[in-house]
Amino acid sequence: MTLDEFNAAPERALADHLRACCDVPRWVAAVSGGRPYPDTETLLDTADRAARDLTPAEVDRALAAHPRIGERARGDDASAAWSRREQAGVDRDTVTVAALAEGNRAYEERFGRVFLICATGRSGAQILAELRARLRNDPATEAAVVAGELRKIALLRLAGLVGANTATPNQPAAAHQATNTATQ
Repeated sequence: MTLDEFNAAPERALADHLRACCDVPRWVAAVSGGRPYPDTETLLDTADRAARDLTPAEVDRALAAHPRIGERARGDDASAAWSRREQAGVDRDTVTVAALAEGNRAYEERFGRVFLICATGRSGAQILAELRARLRNDPATEAAVVAGELRKIALLRLAGLVGANTATPNQPAAAHQATNTATQ
C-alpha cells in the first residue's frame, strides 16, 4: 500500500491494517484520524506519539496479538504474517527453541505477560540474551521496556505497510530518518 492508498483507504479497511500493527483502538483512531498525511515521516511521527502514552491495559491488549518469542504465529491474518517475518531470524534448532521456551516460562512467571521484543534483525542468541537480561528488571522498568518494544514493532509494521524504507529496524528514530531521506 502506498501512502496515497493509505490516505484514501476506507476507514474500516484501514482500521484492520492498523490493528495488525498495534491492536489498540485509541492508537488506531489516532493514526487513522490524522489523515491525510503529506509524507511517511509525518505518519510515523503521529504513530510514534500515539504509541508513547499507551496505558498498561492497552499494552496488555496489544500483547494478546503477539505469539511467544520463538513460537511460530498461527493463522493467516496480517498480524500473524508480520510476526512470522519478524521472527524469521530466530534460530529453530532444538537448543535455542528449548532455551527460549524456558526463558518465556520464567518471564511469564515473573511478569505475568508474554515476553515481547522487536525481533526484526535479531538472532535467537541475541533475543535470548535480552530475555535473560530483562528478567532482572523490576516490574515498573520492565513495563516501560515492553511499551517501548511494542512501539518499535508498531512503527516498523506501519512503515512496512506503506512501503517505507526502514534501514535500522530496532531504532524507530532511524526509521524516521531513513523515511525522511527517501522522501526528500
